[in-house]
Amino acid sequence: VQLQAFGGGLVQPGGSLRLSCAASGRTFNNYIMGWFRQAPGKDRVFVAAIWSGGSTYYAGPVKGRFTISRDNVQNTVYLQMNSLKPEDTAVYYCAARPINYMTYNYWGQGTLVTVSS
Repeated sequence: VQLQAFGGGLVQPGGSLRLSCAASGRTFNNYIMGWFRQAPGKDRVFVAAIWSGGSTYYAGPVKGRFTISRDNVQNTVYLQMNSLKPEDTAVYYCAARPINYMTYNYWGQGTLVTVSS
């Protein structure tokens, strides 16, 4: 499956941004979709995941502020980010994990989110 993420940019603290990730190539419903991020000088970390049926899971630092969703017809996964903080600054990656696998096997190219005044 090929993934293309977009929607990053510069936003002020407290602002909102929505990232999108378009998937192509394989049956979208067969994948758990996730968002990860990598801040400057740090390792890439998990942000959120969504199963094909709509169940979601979030990392602690973003819970209550970020919302992951997916459109199984448009083969797109979204990350709505509200109440953004400077520490949310990172390159955000979408990823796909086959349902019966333990790892994310497919990755998008990343989109930069900068939270700064």
